[in-house]
Amino acid sequence: MSEIDSRQTKAQRRRWHNDRMYNPAHFAETRVDVLYAFVAAHPLATLVTNGDAVPEATQLPVFADPAAGLLRCHMARANPQWRALESGKRALVMFSGTDHYITPGWYGSKREHGKVVPTWNYAAVHASGTARLIADAPALLRHLHELTDFHEAGREEPWSVADAPSEYIEGMMKAIVGIEITVERLEGKWKASQNRPAADQLGVIAGLEALGSHESREMARLVRESKSTR
Repeated sequence: MSEIDSRQTKAQRRRWHNDRMYNPAHFAETRVDVLYAFVAAHPLATLVTNGDAVPEATQLPVFADPAAGLLRCHMARANPQWRALESGKRALVMFSGTDHYITPGWYGSKREHGKVVPTWNYAAVHASGTARLIADAPALLRHLHELTDFHEAGREEPWSVADAPSEYIEGMMKAIVGIEITVERLEGKWKASQNRPAADQLGVIAGLEALGSHESREMARLVRESKSTR
C-alpha cells in the first residue's frame, strides 16, 4: 500500500467513525426489527453526502429492504448531489419520527429542588453505508414499482406505475437517478425521558396527554413505552 493509499484509508476510517450519532446508552434503540419498522413508518428521510466544499442534503422517500440490508431511493438528475455517490462513496440517511418540547414544569423534581431545565424529546434512526447508483433502466423501474406499491398498499384503488403510459414513464425515468445504499451501520435514538426519575416521567406523560395534539399523544406513548421497557 502506498503512503497516499494509507492516508486515504485513515481518513476514510475517520469519516466512517464520524457518521455515528451521539447516542447515550439510555436512549439507544438497538433492536434491528424495531429500527426497520421505524424506517418503514417514516420513509421521508434526509440523504447526506460529502460534497466538494460542504455537506449536501436532500429529503427523499426511501424504500427499505431489511432482508437484504439495503435502502433504495431516487433523486432528480438535475440535483448535483448524486454525483457525490459515484464510485462507491458513503452516505448517511436520517429518518425522523415524533418529537416534542418538554417543559420542566411537568417534572416532580421542579417542586422538590428546582434544578431542572427544558429539553426536547425525539425519535430518530440513522443508517449509513456504501452507496451505488442504479444504472440500468430495468432496475430503476423495479425500484419505482416497489416504492409506489409500498405506499399505495391498502388503498381501495391503488395506483401502479403500470397505469401510466410506458413512454411517459420512460421519459420521467430519464430525469431521475436511482440510488442503493448497503446499510453498514443502523442506529436508533429514542430520547423519551428515560434519564429522568419515575415521577418526572409520569409528569411528562400527563403533561403531554393534557395537550391533546397528535404530536403530544404520540410522544406520551413513546415515553410510556420507553419507561416500561428499560
